[in-house]
Amino acid sequence: MKTPIILKINDRTYNLKIEPNELLLNVIRDRLGLTGTKYGCGLGECGSCTVLADGRPILSCQTLALSMEGMEIITIEGIGGPGALHPLQEAFIDEGAIQCGFCTPGMILASKALLDWNPNPSTDEIKDALRGNFCRCTGYVNIIKAVRSAAKTISHNKPRRGT
Repeated sequence: MKTPIILKINDRTYNLKIEPNELLLNVIRDRLGLTGTKYGCGLGECGSCTVLADGRPILSCQTLALSMEGMEIITIEGIGGPGALHPLQEAFIDEGAIQCGFCTPGMILASKALLDWNPNPSTDEIKDALRGNFCRCTGYVNIIKAVRSAAKTISHNKPRRGT
């Protein structure tokens, strides 16, 4: 039996009826057409399905949609797009951190959660934040460079107190 639910995703409210066992990933991709969130392994091991829930990275392939009611969910489509890229998206492009692009949405969202919490992370902190996100193409060097570059851009663009 389908259950009514209200989900807030990318600052939009969706009134849906879903099955109790329906995964957040399937709702995001199949019901809402937000295909930036990727289905990778389906086991919670690759990070391709990462989204933010109240600012924290979660694996949408392992999360029941019903458990997300009342939370603010952000997908890659919610942080920027053509003509208005987020600094992380720009940095991933500029630093060559995107190859096939499949892991990129999850990497960027995990990185955003890190930079929102820690605007000047060390290399070890970046590695730790990205630990559950796997990339088979880049070897991670450019991904770490992109996160560092975005951190600098974001910290330079933040207004200073008293100005």
